Amino acid sequence: MSILSNLLEGVVVEWKKIGDTLIRTSGTKITAGRMKELNKESATLKIFAGGRTTAFLDYEDIPEKDVNREPSIIVKSRGVIEFEYYDKPFSHKNEMWSYHSKNESIDIKFVYYFLKIQEPYFQNLASRMQMPQISTPDTEKFRIPIPCPDNPKKSLEIQKEIVRILDSFSELTAELTAELTARKHQYSYYREQLFGFEEGEADWKSFNEIGEFQRGKRFVRTDLISEGIPTIHYGEMYTHYGTWAAETKSFVSKELVENKNLRVAEKGDVVIVAAGETIEDLGKGTAWLGDEGVVIHDACFSYRSSLHPKYVAYFTRTRQYHDQIRKHISSGKISAINSKGLSKVVIPVPSKEEQERIVSILDKFDILTTSISEGLPKEIELRKKQYEYYRDLLLTFPKKNLEK
Repeated sequence: MSILSNLLEGVVVEWKKIGDTLIRTSGTKITAGRMKELNKESATLKIFAGGRTTAFLDYEDIPEKDVNREPSIIVKSRGVIEFEYYDKPFSHKNEMWSYHSKNESIDIKFVYYFLKIQEPYFQNLASRMQMPQISTPDTEKFRIPIPCPDNPKKSLEIQKEIVRILDSFSELTAELTAELTARKHQYSYYREQLFGFEEGEADWKSFNEIGEFQRGKRFVRTDLISEGIPTIHYGEMYTHYGTWAAETKSFVSKELVENKNLRVAEKGDVVIVAAGETIEDLGKGTAWLGDEGVVIHDACFSYRSSLHPKYVAYFTRTRQYHDQIRKHISSGKISAINSKGLSKVVIPVPSKEEQERIVSILDKFDILTTSISEGLPKEIELRKKQYEYYRDLLLTFPKKNLEK
């Protein structure tokens, strides 16, 4: 903290308009369709379009004059309003623009980091339009802080040190995110392998042979309250619940349960979501391990069997399971599967000891890749908060005598 205090101690700041400070470039004339047509895996020239759309083209695909070779801030001006830093040759659709600097006393990445924390301001400007968008005057007239304007050498040193600090946090977060992605792939691979029994290693039984389904009963989101009887709404199966749960996010009143005769999954049951907008996640199960029963929505089933509940829940995340249920899903605006379709699913049934072993292995991967209390997601969240803290500390400057 003392280093940061010394870095900014007594620093005078001048607020300058972007249009007076940086060089604006206008990109190239190209359509989204043409970008898609020219996109090649082997090409290296990145072309940016609206939102987060990009393509890689060969250099001869666009005029040489439209290729930007300067480290730049790309202004995403329509739809998704944000700023992106890019330091390799690129171009973008001419409805967008970008900024670079030829001023040796200005570090363009320092300006980028400052503009990133101003995104909510520009997003608010954009929201006034039917299609969210900003115009060049919105950025041209926007003022950025230049520390120590009368001492270019010191100004650049301060900017570069701020960039170095923020880069180190960004790189650490990126490394952790890359590790999380790799671990998720590893998790998926081992899950498939652990359920890939050879002939004679396990019995194969249909869900109907070893258990029974109970469909939940209808209630609506407005019935949900902050305290009461533990409840799982089907939408929360996609956004909140993983392989197992012992507590719920939502509750309903005891009166509602009694008046509507709502149905409950008991400890050891697996709650399976049976409706959704896409078929990819439909059918996933969550093992309910809470001591108290949990009310379930009518777009869910509870499944009770002699198998380890986590074993069943992990199985509902395998490719072989989803390959089986896909043929029984009715598609439409909302895709759905009924108990008859689920009952036909065949699952490998090894010994209880083998089920425990599989669950123990997958639990470790599950904690590492999904836990917000002890896994990589927690570490990433902590690093992001640390980054945001120092970013705000380093990029908050006094605005005394700021001209309009």
